[in-house]
Amino acid sequence: MEGRADLLVMLLIGVLLIVWIAYGLRSWLFNPLPARVPEMPINEQIHDHPAVDLLEEAGYEVIGGKIKIPLLFEADGEEYHSRLFIDYVVRDDDEVLYLVKVARRRLPLEWTGSGLRDRLLPYFLLYPGSGGVLFVDADEGEIRRIHFDWDEEDWNGYDD
Repeated sequence: MEGRADLLVMLLIGVLLIVWIAYGLRSWLFNPLPARVPEMPINEQIHDHPAVDLLEEAGYEVIGGKIKIPLLFEADGEEYHSRLFIDYVVRDDDEVLYLVKVARRRLPLEWTGSGLRDRLLPYFLLYPGSGGVLFVDADEGEIRRIHFDWDEEDWNGYDD
């Protein structure tokens, strides 16, 4: 009888181990992280701006100021330099970090799927662990929270 109990416990441990490995493999295959995800930098110097007041009134804690993210592209042996800017980094009551972009008159955001993709997708891909991007229009007194996710409905289909 004792040998059966040991066998049963070993079998249960084996099944749990297989389920754990299968779950980890499934997560890795369907939600792979890029080979190099940079740590989110925090610039502790926060300049006064109406957007800061608006964010704080909405319950966000502003923990970082303007960040410059240098980028390097190589194409056919030539190097091209560029950069992205994050205006602020904030944290909500649940300790979730958000990247903040402040509206600029000279570069309006087009509120369409392609407009959001073109302007904001790099931030979601650089920092997939963030809660999203907050788009702040201080002139209008408006904060819009944007979250990115894959559209499962049209994932592998291509229509002309």
